[in-house]
Amino acid sequence: MRIALCSLLVDDQEKALDFYTHKLGFIKKNDIPAGEFRWLTVVSPEGPGDVELVLEPNANPAAKAYQAALFEQGIPLTAFAVKDIHAEYARLKERGVVFRCEPFAVGPTTIALFEDTCGNLIQIYQE
Repeated sequence: MRIALCSLLVDDQEKALDFYTHKLGFIKKNDIPAGEFRWLTVVSPEGPGDVELVLEPNANPAAKAYQAALFEQGIPLTAFAVKDIHAEYARLKERGVVFRCEPFAVGPTTIALFEDTCGNLIQIYQE
């Protein structure tokens, strides 16, 4: 058994695709019409191509409530690993990514939180 897909709730798939590809640097893997929405996935240029992030529409009221509650409480929906958090923080800030905080130490690692423009807080952490 292996992890192949991980869903991320988004309020607008096109806006999410733009953010995750142009701001973060992920690569679009699948973009397939699926009724009112799309089967839309991105992959990391640094990671295995078989692990996909699904940009999942939050059209379900329960999904919207869950996403909003996490955002309001400052809880990230997911986290991405980086090798040099200070360099990644600077790169993303330069691309216009809005951070909630500068990188700070938490136990044995360093983290930072940013807003993805699609209703989520995302954490980056240094490996």
